[in-house]
Amino acid sequence: MKKHLPAVLTGIGLLILWQVIAMCINAAYILPSPTQIAVKIWELREPLFTVHTPATMLVTLIGLLISVVLGVGLAVVMERFECVERALYPVIVTTQTIPVTAIAPLFVLWLGYGIWSKVLVAVLITFFPITISVHDGLKSAKRENEELLRTMGMSGTAIFFKLKFPAALPSFFSAIKMAIPLSILGAAMGEWLGAQSGLGYFSKRMMTQLDGAGVFAPVVVLAVCAMLVVAVISAIERKLITWRKEI
Repeated sequence: MKKHLPAVLTGIGLLILWQVIAMCINAAYILPSPTQIAVKIWELREPLFTVHTPATMLVTLIGLLISVVLGVGLAVVMERFECVERALYPVIVTTQTIPVTAIAPLFVLWLGYGIWSKVLVAVLITFFPITISVHDGLKSAKRENEELLRTMGMSGTAIFFKLKFPAALPSFFSAIKMAIPLSILGAAMGEWLGAQSGLGYFSKRMMTQLDGAGVFAPVVVLAVCAMLVVAVISAIERKLITWRKEI
């Protein structure tokens, strides 16, 4: 627990500061206190955890899986073929200049209020960091090592799996850990703009009722879900990339 102690103490300090400021303002519809939010989460636990959280996490999971397949595939193709890299790299960067809040309502018009309009928002936000990080990870393999393997008669496919793929693993896991919060954010954003369930939809509904604690409750649940999933990915990373500690 020693390595987590600074983060725990910082979090407790921020919560205490938040509680004091909220008590001074004394307007729960503007800034509810952490205790009020905790009480609201408990009161709304059934719809939050049985209906809206599963809906948001399903969108997040599908969007993240599509982003991983799309991002890793594009990264591998761009690494293998320089002409493809020159053609696609500017297009990939351009997709990140599109304001998601402006184009997300179009997704709702095209795909309706179902799950796929939210999935598309999550994919649009998350596939960029995965693509760029994995591409840079593949490029990070040392050139002299690749030349040595070629002189030993190893094929390009074998070099990819023996040298470039392991070299890209740290970048891949870093990209996943970045993409998880972004995917959850994209799912909630899509639900905010148009949905029938989900934590973003629930937060918007609470805002129309001027329920400050109700607005913050799904936000806290989203943050906790993101931290838990990132912790799981970090544990998998430590198991797979054993040589990072040696480096």
